Amino acid sequence: MSPLRRRLMFGVPLALAVAGGEGFYILLRRMQAQDYDPHALPSPLIGKRPPAFALPGAAGMQGFSNADIAAPPKPMLVNWFASWCVPCAEEAAMLGKLAARGLTIWGIAYEDDAADLARFLASNGNPYKRIAADQQGTSAINWGVYGVPETYFIDRNGIVRWRYAGALTDDVVASTLNPLLEKYA
Repeated sequence: MSPLRRRLMFGVPLALAVAGGEGFYILLRRMQAQDYDPHALPSPLIGKRPPAFALPGAAGMQGFSNADIAAPPKPMLVNWFASWCVPCAEEAAMLGKLAARGLTIWGIAYEDDAADLARFLASNGNPYKRIAADQQGTSAINWGVYGVPETYFIDRNGIVRWRYAGALTDDVVASTLNPLLEKYA
């Protein structure tokens, strides 16, 4: 084996290990500085209006369309959820607290069965003023939904200001949602 080949066999894996270690170190530093949020997935909707959609009601509630959230009277949340989603059940209590504080929350049931949805709401509570059904998942694709639960903050002008992928927690509400509510109140 030539000396060059030996150097490559040793050097290439070593360089990859160093690069991986450096990337991991940067990630740890960002997490320590609270400059990294794995839930902060990019969304093309931030700073824009939601895409055109019109969804029928679910669970005996009125559905809605993009026209209905074009200029809400106050900031609101649009929460994508499903009865089969375990994190959705975990976030239900937080959504209930937010609704009790007077925050308007409209839900979109993602690819859900009507009977299962009714059981889910009976078991976990219903914080929603309206619930629409996205049976085919087409609207979710247009919104850029990665999975449920996913929550969008809509300001008074109907502009998406924030998106959170995952279950809302006390920390997320305190660190991100509450400042948005103050800013856009």
